[in-house]
Amino acid sequence: MKIKPLGDNIVVKMLKKEETTASGIFLPETMDEKKKAEGEVMAVGLGKILEDGRRAQMEVMVGQRILFKKWGGDEVEVDGQEYKIINQEDVLAIIE
Repeated sequence: MKIKPLGDNIVVKMLKKEETTASGIFLPETMDEKKKAEGEVMAVGLGKILEDGRRAQMEVMVGQRILFKKWGGDEVEVDGQEYKIINQEDVLAIIE
């Protein structure tokens, strides 16, 4: 990948969840708008520059799986792969 995020931005590879009901009916991701988006962190910026000139520490690392606000960020395509660039403030949780 050739994307280097700036500031407190994070490049995320979206992970699609496919679910089926108990009776075996396939439910695409678009059926449940309440669910948060899940992805794998592919690249992390250096951190936001604070008013005193120091950089804020990033809370996520490359390789972690995260949950983030579904409607945040911008979608980009690099080398045929789709990614989302989000701000660290849009990350809701790290999946362990």
